[in-house]
Parts: sequence; C-alpha cells; structure tokens
Amino acid sequence: MSAGTRKAAQAALAAEHAAVYGYGVVGGRVAENRRAEATAAYHAHRARRDALTRTVRGLGGEPVAAQAAYALPFAVPDPAAAVRLAAVLEDRVAGVYSDLVRAAEGPLRREAADALREAAVRAVRWRGGSVAFPGLAERASEGTGASAGAAAKSGAGGANGSGGANGSGGTNGSGGTH
Repeated sequence: MSAGTRKAAQAALAAEHAAVYGYGVVGGRVAENRRAEATAAYHAHRARRDALTRTVRGLGGEPVAAQAAYALPFAVPDPAAAVRLAAVLEDRVAGVYSDLVRAAEGPLRREAADALREAAVRAVRWRGGSVAFPGLAERASEGTGASAGAAAKSGAGGANGSGGANGSGGTNGSGGTH
C-alpha cells in the first residue's frame, strides 16, 4: 500500500484515540437515558482503534500513540453539551474515514467505508438530523445539514479533534491534538 494509505490510516487511528477520550467525557455528562448509547459508541471506537493499530502495523508503520488528554472544542458542563460533543466526535471521525476511503483499496477501503457509515449513523442519532455528505464537511453546504457540516469542519481544538485540517490530529479528520 502507498504512503498515502498509511498516512490516512494513521489519521484515522489518531481520530479514534481522540474519540475514545471524548466519549469518556460524554459518558460522564450525558443524561442517564443516553448513557448506554454513549457506552456502546465508546466500545465501538475502542474496537476500531485496536483494529487500526493492527492495520497501521500491517502497512509497515508505527501506530500513532494516544495523547494523555485532548482539548475539547467547547465546555461540556451538562447533558446537552455532552450530546453536542458526541455528534462532533462522530462528524470528525467520519471525516478521517472519508480520507481513508479515498486512499485505500480492497478490504481496507471496505472497512473504512463501514466505519464512515457507522460514524454517520451515530452522528445522526446524537444530533437528531443528518448532513448531506457525511465525512465530507466541505460538501455539506450543498445540501441539508450545512451548519452541522461546517461546524464539524471548523471545530477548533477538540476531543477528537484539533490539530488537523478537519479538526483531527490527522489530515482531514477527527483525531486529537498532537
């Protein structure tokens, strides 16, 4: 596989590290009736993170390590903010997986597409609505959900996202600060 594929896989791994961190915050603040959903998302991101660690090694790279902490894109003092954070985390993860879909081939491309779809579905559940082009914040303004897509792209600093062009520790996406 190409260096571009390895770089995109590393960005996805960084995004998953940040999502795991972010869901720790979400789980601590979200209302009781959404706690199981936050726990399931936390476990899903841990599983994706572990799989990506193996993938990066398989591509001949040294997996990027998780940071000790990540800057959140906004304060999370209450359940409503926790729900907003969860949607942002998923938008950012979807962004890096869209890059991996573009960079990869074969089974890795399929895995990235599956991860993008799962993140988009979780984002819709958290947000209560969808964006036109999940994972493609730059195209979100072309359809419904423009403000959500723009917010995901601009997300300054974040748990699951600061440091990358699309708010990720990676190149387009949703990892954390480096």
